Amino acid sequence: MISRSKYLVWLFAGLFLLLLGIQVYFMYKTYQVKKREIYTSVLSKITKHIDDLEDLGELDEQDKKSSKNILTKYAHKEISKKEFLNYFTENRNKTRNKLSYYIDSQFKKEGYNVAARIVYLSIISIPDSTKLIKNPIIFYETNNKVGQPGVSQTGKWETKSTSTSGKNDTFKKTDSFLIRSKTDFEILNINIIVFKELTLLILCCIAILLSVLLLYIFTVNNLIKQQKQVEVLHTVVDNISHEFKTPIATLKIASKTLKKEYNPEIFPLIDRQISRLEDLMLQLHAEETIEGNSKIYGEDWDFFVNDLAFTYPDTVFKLNNFSPEVLPFDKKLMETVIKNLCENSVKYGASKIFMELKTIQNKLEITISDNGIGMEKKELNSIFEKFYRIQSNNIHNSKGLGLGLFFVKKIIENYNGKIEVSSVVNEGTIFKIFIPYEY
Repeated sequence: MISRSKYLVWLFAGLFLLLLGIQVYFMYKTYQVKKREIYTSVLSKITKHIDDLEDLGELDEQDKKSSKNILTKYAHKEISKKEFLNYFTENRNKTRNKLSYYIDSQFKKEGYNVAARIVYLSIISIPDSTKLIKNPIIFYETNNKVGQPGVSQTGKWETKSTSTSGKNDTFKKTDSFLIRSKTDFEILNINIIVFKELTLLILCCIAILLSVLLLYIFTVNNLIKQQKQVEVLHTVVDNISHEFKTPIATLKIASKTLKKEYNPEIFPLIDRQISRLEDLMLQLHAEETIEGNSKIYGEDWDFFVNDLAFTYPDTVFKLNNFSPEVLPFDKKLMETVIKNLCENSVKYGASKIFMELKTIQNKLEITISDNGIGMEKKELNSIFEKFYRIQSNNIHNSKGLGLGLFFVKKIIENYNGKIEVSSVVNEGTIFKIFIPYEY
């Protein structure tokens, strides 16, 4: 049974981890799809205006250093490599703010913080196939730098430039250049945007996981409780025979005494032990309503103590009875209270048990103290629970059903009374009972 419970616990844990893994994988894939979808929309929106970006460099109509003229002059070695590269640097710095404003205006409504750049990967002069640049050159760039491009688009086109020479500029020459470029985009706040759009889905996934986890915890707790109940019930079944042995043994002793010699005092003892057996049976059905209608007399308390002393000859029992001669309590129920508490003391090592009965303003006060092994403070709130037994190392050395104190409390509560307990480990335990009454 225990191994089966452990197997079920591990099975639940494995299934929960599997579900957690599936949820994480699902969320990751959903995040990737949503991110790709956003980047696709950004690219499709800006692609329509890529050609317009090329015009951003023409800020000054009188500026003769247009990109085409620069390419032609550099191809004809009219300017140095340094001047050629400086042009791209100046153009990038000159167009940075305008490009940033252009990009921001395109995605202001969506709240995208987009970084963009246009990189010339290669510039080849046609037809001699001369490479004008060896390394990529950033031609346009926003104020926000592109770190890890979310999407890139490459392109290739041919541009032509016409130059004149000779007297009166009569000789015209057309130069062609093959340019391969790449446009990079990065949404700097892409994670925030994606998580905002997936908030509801994330909350639903978390709610599902928490629900499964709570169900798992609830199930495990129930399994643990049921396991404890099963263990308690097994202990109860094992101890039922022991509980019945006490009155049976007493009856056997009385029977042997009768065989040897006739003693009229033995018959009341036999009757009380038979009643004791009936009480033990009643405790197995302790949930039923307890009713008491008869009265108890002063001598009855002495009989209870005598029976205990007869059954446990190695234990000293002392009774101080200051109560009235007659009390309106059921004799059988009071016997159950006294004997259950005293026998409980004997089971847990008491060699001396002191009982005192007194009345104060129509309230019976019963005090039972012993010099047993005592109980820890944490046990005191649980000892009156049904089937509960002290969780000590020698729990199996003290047989019992775990019903005695439960039944005692039920009887006292039926009389609208209360029971208190205090205990010190290795010193002893004191039970105090207060029961109101009216004649």
